[in-house]
Amino acid sequence: MDDSSDTLADRLNQEPVIFRGSTHSELGLILLLATLFWLPVSLLIAACLGAIAMGLGLAMVGVLLTIVFGSTLFQRIKRGRPDYYYQHRLMIVLQRIGLRNTRLILNNGHWDLGRTEWQAPVRAT
Repeated sequence: MDDSSDTLADRLNQEPVIFRGSTHSELGLILLLATLFWLPVSLLIAACLGAIAMGLGLAMVGVLLTIVFGSTLFQRIKRGRPDYYYQHRLMIVLQRIGLRNTRLILNNGHWDLGRTEWQAPVRAT
């Protein structure tokens, strides 16, 4: 701890938790998905009611509620699991349904180096 110029955040191994068990990248993902869903839906509902401006307020409320409930869902999924658990589960599911290749090892079986039994080297006399 001689180097006092290092900040604590620079020495972290994992992304810090920001809100209700979610990290910055998880909150960004929740925000993106919520906005992509709630903005068109709320504008459609508001257009049917004849008040387009009300759609933006409805979208904002929908996005905020989705962030609260989505981060709570992430908190439940991550509880008691190792780091990057749900990301790895998602990669495995996408691999199994054929949408994405993963670098994770998914084969079940015994690992072997491919060698037979060890033999002592022969010494030249």
